[in-house]
Amino acid sequence: MLCAPVPQAPTLCLRIRRIVTRMRGNAMDTILRNVRIADGPDAQSVDIGIENGRITAIESRLNADARIYDIGGRLVTPGFVETHIHLDKSCILDRLSSGQGGLDAAIGEVARLKREFTPENVYHRARRTLEKCVLNGTTHIRTHLEVDPVIGLRSLEGILPLVQEFRWAMDIEICIFPQEGLLNNPGTDELIVEGLRRGGSVVGAAPYTDSDPHGQIDRVFEIARQFDIDIDMHLDFGPDADSMDMDLVCDLTERFGYGGRVAVGHVTKLSALSPERLTAQARRLASAGVAVTVLPATDLYLMGRHQDHSVMRGVAPAHRLLGEGVNCSLSTNNVLNPFTPFGDCSLVRMANLYANICQVGDPRETAECYEMVTNRAARLLRLPDYGLAVGQSADLAVLDCESRSAAVSEVISPMMAFKSGKRTFYRAPAVMESPRP
Repeated sequence: MLCAPVPQAPTLCLRIRRIVTRMRGNAMDTILRNVRIADGPDAQSVDIGIENGRITAIESRLNADARIYDIGGRLVTPGFVETHIHLDKSCILDRLSSGQGGLDAAIGEVARLKREFTPENVYHRARRTLEKCVLNGTTHIRTHLEVDPVIGLRSLEGILPLVQEFRWAMDIEICIFPQEGLLNNPGTDELIVEGLRRGGSVVGAAPYTDSDPHGQIDRVFEIARQFDIDIDMHLDFGPDADSMDMDLVCDLTERFGYGGRVAVGHVTKLSALSPERLTAQARRLASAGVAVTVLPATDLYLMGRHQDHSVMRGVAPAHRLLGEGVNCSLSTNNVLNPFTPFGDCSLVRMANLYANICQVGDPRETAECYEMVTNRAARLLRLPDYGLAVGQSADLAVLDCESRSAAVSEVISPMMAFKSGKRTFYRAPAVMESPRP
């Protein structure tokens, strides 16, 4: 049974024990008792000791004057990492004028609606989405936020207060990008720069909406170098691979020494490549140090609309890219808007959706799907203080299963999560009530 914190009496003896424990270098104010950190039924249970928000010990039979949570042999992993989500335009389904699908229609609907966005309604819609993220064990988020002369910086003004308000549960960073073009949309460049000065920490792009896609990519790299920040682009979103911009992105990444600091999202055109071309493209991405974020729900919903039978999936095969050395993440992207009219912010569900779409059935590859919403996603965000290891921040998720593969295969929702060693939510285990004899 998952237990509530065990109260500790503030006696002199307990205070002495705490001092002795700290003198021994094993100080703890919280212990997660009886946890599973390795996969498989034979994995041994251990305890995780936490002090001042950091993991100080991972070993058996820890003992200290501490708050204790009995995890009951369940799986504990690092918290989930959302690398690509649009908080500013989430939860707007009730405002749509048309149910027509497709990328152009979605961009048009949001372009119309954002004229009416205010910092207040952005704040409340984003807050609703963040609450879902917390309840699904997410501890880190990169949100992509669009600016242009229509919306100005109103969405940024709505999101910035939430960065502080949700610090107890997650770290939020903001990627500023132009959804409707940059060079063809006068005033957008200045707004990107101002947004970065006012709280954005990553610069993004959507070159396929620009009159000069390569010009936009060039300018985004220039801005990134000016501010010494990372780049995270929407890239190569389309049904065929006749022309792709990722080669230019790889070239510029190498030219400016930006390997490990560039990510590209969607890249649905990769799904249209032959195995030989996919391998070559993956090796190019890997050698340049460009990471890939696949957005299964949005990509599946929007791709293939030009076909009336044998409809393509349009989801880039991230697990194939991993085999060639490309770092990849899976992420939510849009929630309850015309780009994706679904979503509960569960990254476990997103990993399961990806595994279904890309027909990933081998347990080792399924476990890699879990890694793409935890450790690999953290590497993409270059998080310096993440992971299940002594010395790292205690940002953790607890799931009622034996392995990461099982978590994905069975869509196991987290039962609780911790941010800096403090519990952020708790979901009671379901209890089946069998009929009495």
